[in-house]
Amino acid sequence: MNNTACIERFYTAFGQKDWKSMQACYHDDVTFSDPVFQHLNAGEAKAMWHMLTAASKDLRVVLSEVAAQDNTGSCRWDAYYSFSRTGRSVHNIIHATFQFKDGLIIQHKDSFDLWRWSGMALGLSGKLLGWTPMIQNRIRATAMGNLKKFMEQNPGYLRPKM
Repeated sequence: MNNTACIERFYTAFGQKDWKSMQACYHDDVTFSDPVFQHLNAGEAKAMWHMLTAASKDLRVVLSEVAAQDNTGSCRWDAYYSFSRTGRSVHNIIHATFQFKDGLIIQHKDSFDLWRWSGMALGLSGKLLGWTPMIQNRIRATAMGNLKKFMEQNPGYLRPKM
């Protein structure tokens, strides 16, 4: 599978809430980062997609602007969903960059406007205060706490401690 096909397969699977196919596009040593989930290792990244697809009720993913070279790639993807905590509608516009190794994604970085997202997901408080480090750090801490709980409930993602 070439790198363009890998990106397309990943986001097609995401739109179908097929976390296993998403994970199959990731290298065993993948890293992931975005404005909320920063610096995830392979187990955390795979668990995050599993958690997000399991929690989404009305997710719609639109992929565009896919480009890939020998070892890198990028795309834009739009996510439409109801934020589970508030029920508010979200349209998140994300730019993703990738590095590939052995035909799989080894590094995945998503970029989006966290202030814009917080305004949609949290409402007035997000619109007024979503730009502040305090609110953004609270969003990150809540998300990482949810991921940690999910991983504890699904221990296959936890790496044994050496």
